[in-house]
Amino acid sequence: MKTWFITGASRGFGARLAHLALQQGDNVVATARNAASVTDRLGQHSNLLALPLDVTDEEQARAAAARAVERFGRIDVLLNNAGFGLLGAVEEATAEEVERLYRTNVFGLHGVTRAVLPYMRAQRSGRILNISSIGGYRSAAGFGVYCSTKFAVEGLSEALNQELTPLGIHVTVVEPGYFRTDFLDSSSLSVSPTRIEDYNSTAGATRSRATDLNHSQPGDPAKLASVLVAFADAVNPPVRLPLGSDTVAAIEAKHAADTAIVAEWRQVSL
Repeated sequence: MKTWFITGASRGFGARLAHLALQQGDNVVATARNAASVTDRLGQHSNLLALPLDVTDEEQARAAAARAVERFGRIDVLLNNAGFGLLGAVEEATAEEVERLYRTNVFGLHGVTRAVLPYMRAQRSGRILNISSIGGYRSAAGFGVYCSTKFAVEGLSEALNQELTPLGIHVTVVEPGYFRTDFLDSSSLSVSPTRIEDYNSTAGATRSRATDLNHSQPGDPAKLASVLVAFADAVNPPVRLPLGSDTVAAIEAKHAADTAIVAEWRQVSL
């Protein structure tokens, strides 16, 4: 029996993973800004601890981690799932929009991780799964600011993996492609109100595609949840886990493009 600590557990990937973990008999500490929304979604279980957690509040994160250990004795898997998106050209995003996004997607993830790590270090074991995105590996017009937060998550995760592996703690950054979740709904995706006509064919086109794609994404979220619950037991887990055929294609395309850049500019680079 493992104990999971999941942020953003009232909907989306977080709720699906919490449900599957409970089904297999694991303990689950499921957090959300409103703890009642967790029990509304997951119901009442003896091995469920629903807690309020705004990930931007590091003191609240430390209190939630302490409650988790008080209830279940340990934390085996930290799933940093809470986050949201921002749609719009980089120039269209205001400083306030950018700061709000980073407070949740980067600083929030960092704060929750810092709250949980003392317990994992003490037990010399644990798994940290940081939800990134296909946008954490390659950026795209219209999602530049959001992708930059996921690039930050990737950098933190790679360093954490090197720092924590000797202590028996494994870190993996998870890179989903487009899955049929509520990510493109207004509850998970902010849209910059500023529109600059010069970007109509780039970021503006992405705005239109996001509307058309909503709830028609190729990825099956139930499959992703099943993969991640099983992955928590993987021996020698990788630092990066791409999920979805679109993510695999994007990674391969970026590798090819970067290889071409190195070949063309090798003499200058060297």
